[in-house]
Amino acid sequence: MIFRLDDNQIGRFPNPTLADEDGRLAIGGELSYWWLTTAYCYGIFPWYIDPKYGPVWYCPHKRFVIFPDEIHISHSMRQLIKKGTYHVTFNHEFRRVIESCSRAQGRNTEEGAWLTDDFIKAYTELYTNDIAVSVEVWQNDDLVGGLYGIALGNVFCGESMFSLAPSASKLALIELARKVGETNGIIDCQFETPHLKSMGGRYISYEEYLTYTYRRSDKSLCF
Repeated sequence: MIFRLDDNQIGRFPNPTLADEDGRLAIGGELSYWWLTTAYCYGIFPWYIDPKYGPVWYCPHKRFVIFPDEIHISHSMRQLIKKGTYHVTFNHEFRRVIESCSRAQGRNTEEGAWLTDDFIKAYTELYTNDIAVSVEVWQNDDLVGGLYGIALGNVFCGESMFSLAPSASKLALIELARKVGETNGIIDCQFETPHLKSMGGRYISYEEYLTYTYRRSDKSLCF
């Protein structure tokens, strides 16, 4: 069963454990600051927009995450890092990163593309409120890779990444893991992919996941 949200009850989601087997929980609401921040506090995230009803919200029962101290760094990646071919920054070019993610591999031309102008506008607003974060990978002065996501409590919720040069997005993820590891946090990958599994991703329960989302201390994620 997928719940229909009451647009007048901002941020009122059903019990996340009622999501179906694919993680679909609800439909409706909007991509606004209050809807999004409330959703992420419970591990709920929008995946795409139904043209008729609005955002579709997901909350998988099992969470595919990366623990920073478990991230896999291959020998070739270690050599690449040692060479200093790229350098990494945080929160320098959020808009360029999210727009690059939307165009990566022709995503914006595919039917049902989820990273629409509405998503870009909503997450840019979260960035201006210090909730959304970008990681940029540079080769000299060229932006060649990166990722963006949401930082709440001790969870970084990865949304999307792109790469225009070999292993650039891998480097973004490795540097993100180093930053998240400073607070003993985790990276929420949302869905399993072969790439993220090869980087050390694994499943944990929703109950364990919430212990990171609700952790509030001086060691909360800070970018």
